Amino acid sequence: MPQIFIDGQPVQARSDQTVLQAALENGFFIPRLCWHPQLSIAGNCRICTVQVEGRSWVEIACNMPVAEGLKVLTDSEIVRENRKATMQFLTLNHPVDCGVCDKAGECTLQDYHVAFNGTPSVSHDAKVHATKFYELSERITLDNERCILCSRCVRFTREISRSNALGIVNRGDHSLVRPAGDRPLDDDPYSDNIVDICPVGALLSKSFLYKSRVWYLKATPSVCPGCERGCNIDLWHRKPEWFLRSLDKAQNVTIERITPRENAAVNGPWVCNKARDLAKTVFERPRAAAPMRKGREVPVDEALGAARALLAKARHPVALVSSAGSNEELQAFQQAFAERMHCFVKTDSVVQPGEPVADELLIRADKNPNRYTARALFGDAPIGFPPETDLVVVWGEGFAFTELPRGVPVIFLNAFLAPENGHADVFFPLSLQTERSGSYTNFQGITSRFEACFPKPASVVDAQTVFGALTLAQAVAP
Repeated sequence: MPQIFIDGQPVQARSDQTVLQAALENGFFIPRLCWHPQLSIAGNCRICTVQVEGRSWVEIACNMPVAEGLKVLTDSEIVRENRKATMQFLTLNHPVDCGVCDKAGECTLQDYHVAFNGTPSVSHDAKVHATKFYELSERITLDNERCILCSRCVRFTREISRSNALGIVNRGDHSLVRPAGDRPLDDDPYSDNIVDICPVGALLSKSFLYKSRVWYLKATPSVCPGCERGCNIDLWHRKPEWFLRSLDKAQNVTIERITPRENAAVNGPWVCNKARDLAKTVFERPRAAAPMRKGREVPVDEALGAARALLAKARHPVALVSSAGSNEELQAFQQAFAERMHCFVKTDSVVQPGEPVADELLIRADKNPNRYTARALFGDAPIGFPPETDLVVVWGEGFAFTELPRGVPVIFLNAFLAPENGHADVFFPLSLQTERSGSYTNFQGITSRFEACFPKPASVVDAQTVFGALTLAQAVAP
């Protein structure tokens, strides 16, 4: 392992590292715009320059290999002068529209301008104008005037998602990011990642555009329930100190956007577009609002009493266990019912029309987040109903009631509005993942936690609470 010196400090580097990688790994800051740890080196932005001691010029650190005894300076006078000149160049044609830009508050170019330049442009020429709002896809708008041609988005589609959907056309100050021929970005199931990695406000998510300022929001760690990969994500929602007191108070409990939470063991820094859409496809679906007995709304205590009576009376109950339940819920169900019921793991979610089935990056064919734990606790036997079945407990959606034994009482637990809710003998409306804390274990056996970000409605119950309350029925059962 070669030893190099950064600002006079000895650093042990790996022989395959660049100076930039070694510096960042050892706590030395070097600015970068085009460099990304998951992408190839482009060397476009020239902001990561350092000075090798004894030389009168600067070189880019992102493409400088380490060598034994190498001595570099990250903050010498010539480095500071070069960074200031580089920022002048990068902002030469950049519009001064930070006040209306969705990237404001998390824009790397904005931060670097303050840190390394901080002065008005020295140019007296008119800025070169480019396409202001170019429809890059159904999900993403491109502002070419803000683009600094770092090529992160182009390299992502070539090296990570492999859709080859983007390229750069023309040369010089007329260069533009554009779709690459007959490869539409809409066909890339990972396209929204380019919004995250864009260091400026050039790539804009249509679903978040002009929706909220980032300093009004906070990120709650969560896990995508879209497939068995269990990608770690952040749910962005309004901070309590910025709650709306009038206007639309529903915005206080709305997920504004969803972004990846980096986890090298699970999803790295990426997620697919399905995760981005969870707010409207899962968390904002019409909810089941109250417990019911044969279609009639009742208080929670009455529903629990009716369910206890059915459980106490049953001699051969069968349970269909959710493969979307959290580890904590599944363990609570096992403690409550496993010794007395025939338990089968059912499928809650299947591939939807137009949805990618699976790929080599992240997307898995099993669209249920916790089948791993469910099968570990309850086995993987095919669902069956013995002739003597006299009660069925159905937890979660995805199982057709037409396939249940006729005339057998049903206890149903589900979070969303569905016709089956009113057909069950006893129905419990469940809380959502955003309203409780817990964890999932993915197909690799890696456990990831999610946290609550909103309070649950008063008439909605947690599955764990229901299972614990129904355990009382076991004491009176023969």
